[in-house]
Amino acid sequence: MLRKWTTTVLILLSLLSAAALHAQSKIYAWKDEQGNVVFSDTAKPGAELIEVDDQQTIISSVDTSILDITPRAKVEEFNVSINQPEDHATIRDNSGSVYISGQVSPVFKRGLTVQLIFNGEKHGEPQTRSVFILRNVDRGEHKIKLELINNQGKVIASSKERTIYLHRARVN
Repeated sequence: MLRKWTTTVLILLSLLSAAALHAQSKIYAWKDEQGNVVFSDTAKPGAELIEVDDQQTIISSVDTSILDITPRAKVEEFNVSINQPEDHATIRDNSGSVYISGQVSPVFKRGLTVQLIFNGEKHGEPQTRSVFILRNVDRGEHKIKLELINNQGKVIASSKERTIYLHRARVN
């Protein structure tokens, strides 16, 4: 019985000392050399004592059933454009060479490829660069377009179609 009483007294004293320490806790504030406000439980010369309300605040439960917390996949919007040649440009090249330069934004990522569409048909294999060089193209009007393809082979962005005109000297 004496042992239970001693244990009870020790627990009671521990609780009272913790409550006393909590009631005596003080917060001080001052500015450091850089002008930042510093808070501490230790007083310093020039520090102000901050009055703290010891009341505990209990927040009632909030209905979170209306929140949509389902994770969403980040969809990145890509843009493909043709920088060169200009739309309706006339290219004079007797060898029939046409240089096409495109741009992918925001960033050309690993796994993406660019396909050149020349006169409505795929020209060559998709590549990881947006620069194409065509050789021995017949003279006349041609349509060019670039398509950005993901690693599953799906077109995820396309440039506007451009019309170009190739002039070659005629050899009889």
